[in-house]
Amino acid sequence: MQQEKWIVYAKKADFKALSNKYGIDQVTARIIVNRGIDEEGFSDYLNPSLEKLYSPHLLLDLDKGVEIASDAVKNNKKIRIIGDYDCDGINSTYILTSALKEIGADVSYDIPDRVQDGYGLNTRLVEKAINDGVDLIITCDNGIAAFDAIKEAEDSGITVIVTDHHEVPFEKNEAGEKIEILPPASCVINPHREGDRYPFKEICGAVVAWKFVSALFEKSGKAGDEKKYIENAAFATVCDIMPLKSENRTIVSIGLQVMAHTRNIGMQALIKETGISGKKLTAYHFGFVLGPCFNATGRLDTAKLALSLLFSTDQDEAVRIASEIHSMNEERKEMTEQGRKKADEMLSEMNIEENPVIILNIPDLHESLCGLVAGKIKEEYYHPTFILTKGENGLKGSGRSIEAYSMFEKMSECKKLFTQFGGHPMAAGLTIPEENFEKFKKRMNENSGLSDKDFQKKVMIDVPMPLSYLASHQGIIDELERLSPFGNGNETPLFADKDVPVKKISTIGRVTKYWKITFFINESYSIEALYFGDADEFKHYYVNKYSENDWNLAIAGKKQKLAMTFCYQPEWNEYRGQRTMQIIINHFQ
Repeated sequence: MQQEKWIVYAKKADFKALSNKYGIDQVTARIIVNRGIDEEGFSDYLNPSLEKLYSPHLLLDLDKGVEIASDAVKNNKKIRIIGDYDCDGINSTYILTSALKEIGADVSYDIPDRVQDGYGLNTRLVEKAINDGVDLIITCDNGIAAFDAIKEAEDSGITVIVTDHHEVPFEKNEAGEKIEILPPASCVINPHREGDRYPFKEICGAVVAWKFVSALFEKSGKAGDEKKYIENAAFATVCDIMPLKSENRTIVSIGLQVMAHTRNIGMQALIKETGISGKKLTAYHFGFVLGPCFNATGRLDTAKLALSLLFSTDQDEAVRIASEIHSMNEERKEMTEQGRKKADEMLSEMNIEENPVIILNIPDLHESLCGLVAGKIKEEYYHPTFILTKGENGLKGSGRSIEAYSMFEKMSECKKLFTQFGGHPMAAGLTIPEENFEKFKKRMNENSGLSDKDFQKKVMIDVPMPLSYLASHQGIIDELERLSPFGNGNETPLFADKDVPVKKISTIGRVTKYWKITFFINESYSIEALYFGDADEFKHYYVNKYSENDWNLAIAGKKQKLAMTFCYQPEWNEYRGQRTMQIIINHFQ
């Protein structure tokens, strides 16, 4: 079993007063406080509103960029939007291109090919823009590190506006201070810039683009029309795993409502194709159903396919593209699983204790899947993980990190080893000469700064709430829905109970075996729980703790000694018009 450290939030507040003031259970009030919301922020948290979003004019150089773009539209100059091949880049490109068309711009878009170009703006795309007579390039979700490409564009007479949200490259001076290095663009809009006054830095590329469009529409006499693009900004926010805090939570909350009734026929077709039409749309559907379909186009084909879905105006064409994208994602899933199995095989021959940072080279893996495999291995072993494969110009790959390890910063310490790199504290991409691979492994492991305690995954428990309390306060389940959308930074509330007596255990699932446990609450009431984790590990743990006989008696529904300690999430189970409470077990001890 993976090492876990269970921690109960210990934040203090007058929960009774908050409960009375806002008409919620004290448990619900405690969860909101656990999410870092003070009393002044309770109302905004419970009632998200567009009016509370931050002004786009707070972004450094945004007004300058709007002036440049407005002038280009006025003088009928050719504008090219250059995005990226992931869901954030695709939606950023759509927002900017569609909005500029609305105000009469001569605008086109381009997106790099993942294999041919790599990430973001590059010299090939610049040369293509030069040949096409482009006057203005606007990047989105990229550009902050595209020094050479931007210099070539500016030297050739093309004005460049960078809109991005990635970390700004830096160097350290002799005193160890960070000195940011900006690309030579005419305008750089990025909330991470030094001197930027934007209050919330953790917005995705599509939100930066949306803020740009908001100010552009304001200047063009179309203020308010940008609201139609909030569904794209919300979609990208979830898929780029931005924290659902502050205005991100508001954007996603309202964006989900808009997307549920989207007028974009391409999104309508994909929602229907993926089987979620008619269901209440949640952040889960963005991040794990629709988003992977968009990302699959950039991984296995071209992200322009996803853009053609968004721009589609023909119903039959939209249905055809949605079907193609969905099938592509199914293929991607299979390829990813094969890559994960290969990584597991390689790790079985390694001493993971001597490798605090997992770095594997899997030559046959499709380079677009490195990040997905890295994410799965990171979750499985809870170590920072880099997965690389053979690319056209050396090894290419991606990394996924853990809470204690800032991946981008550690890579910056040995940046001379890379041909190209970039990313966040929790994720990164890189290209490296093959001869530098072993040096890379050695440097990252020697300088990891990680200790054994860093590999214990923290499980944050909101409230240690007995099932007996939940049984008598079932309205809490409906209240918890008001705290959504859930995701990074606004996690689904997690509760815990200990030594709960087991009444019966049974299996569920046709292909994979899962466990359904009925817990004894009192003489007249019991609660059913589902466990969707490793079924064999679950059984092995409790057979060892008690006995095979006790387990078999529980399977038969007979009296035995089994009692379980676990973390859980409550939910309603609706079946044939009947609604009953059940819990999902997430962790057990």
